[in-house]
Amino acid sequence: MNPPRRLTIPEVTDAQLVDEDLDIAELENIEFECGDNVVYPHHGAGKVLTKEVRKMFGEEREYLTIKILHNDMTVMVPCENAALAGLRRVIDEETVKKVLAVLEDDVSEMPKNWNRRFKHNRDKIKTGDIYELAEVVRNLAIREHQKGLSTGEKQMFVKEKKILASELMYAKHMDEEQTHVWLDDVLSGNGTNGKRRVKAKVGASA
Repeated sequence: MNPPRRLTIPEVTDAQLVDEDLDIAELENIEFECGDNVVYPHHGAGKVLTKEVRKMFGEEREYLTIKILHNDMTVMVPCENAALAGLRRVIDEETVKKVLAVLEDDVSEMPKNWNRRFKHNRDKIKTGDIYELAEVVRNLAIREHQKGLSTGEKQMFVKEKKILASELMYAKHMDEEQTHVWLDDVLSGNGTNGKRRVKAKVGASA
């Protein structure tokens, strides 16, 4: 069994923010505590395990240690940089309903060329917005059923579906397996409203 991965973020610089395409126009300063369910952009949802002062990289700072469940990764984020890093709370029940509406909607327009389509979807994912993420997952699910996905798109679909499921797991108070079954049902058109009709389950993890 491979040991869990650990990612430490000592400081978030302007250059890193540009690289990650994070929107820093509006930052919400949130006090996170042990036990909070949080979302770290591009990695998924997890739980705050500890909040303590540590000496790292030559200086003492207060860090949050977050366990990302779906990929067994531990992330350490300085409290002072949590907002800059895009850390936020898991969505509430009302937002879950809005995400569900996105997942059950019809496919939106995408570029026909797979390279442009991949970039189009990647740019949406980089926003860190859960509605954009849900739209990408929905569109890729529909396309996989109708026309199939390229290797790159398939990898993107599997990864982003796991990230989306990790947040929905906490928001809907389900375990990991239940969440994936529920999400597959929604994407296959067998969810709450059954708007789409896709017979087979889609996007099962390899």
